Amino acid sequence: MMNFLNSLEPLQKFFWIVACCASLVFIIQTIMTFIGLGTDTDVDAGPMDGAVDSVEDGELSGVFSFRNLINFLLGYGWAGVLFFDSIEKRWLLQILAIAVGLVFVLAFVFMFRQIMKLSHDGSFKMDEAVGLKADVYLRIPAARSGRGKVQVSVKGSVHEIDAMTDHDEEIATGGQVKIVEVLGDDLLLVE
Repeated sequence: MMNFLNSLEPLQKFFWIVACCASLVFIIQTIMTFIGLGTDTDVDAGPMDGAVDSVEDGELSGVFSFRNLINFLLGYGWAGVLFFDSIEKRWLLQILAIAVGLVFVLAFVFMFRQIMKLSHDGSFKMDEAVGLKADVYLRIPAARSGRGKVQVSVKGSVHEIDAMTDHDEEIATGGQVKIVEVLGDDLLLVE
């Protein structure tokens, strides 16, 4: 292997080293992802961290990561290796290699976003119950003098949640109410 590298021009040697190292790290990342250990850490930009965070809210979200640095180097290195003999102008080869590296990053970001669209957040958020009808499970005392319970169906699952009312009369078990407000982490206001 060393004889092979020593026989190459310096730029060609550089492309081979970048391509091989990036490929090795990419393979390790892929294996770790499949066995459940793959995590992606964003780059800490120090004093520029606020600028990077503002970019994450826009279209370039997730572009500045170690995984995408490896994706760039993978495309850059292998493009340089493959086109080294075909393109004699080295500045043009560098531009092509950089362009291929950027295409690799954009392709991986696009694929990741498409995969993330397939995910589903099935967690229940209390705000989703506001405006829905609910069945009184345990009587609700009048004028916020105590708590009762309601059952409400949100996203196909039934939740039992504590409830209060502002009405002057208690609401009996079996009645139907409308949820008007979330009063706390586990308390609703109904009418």
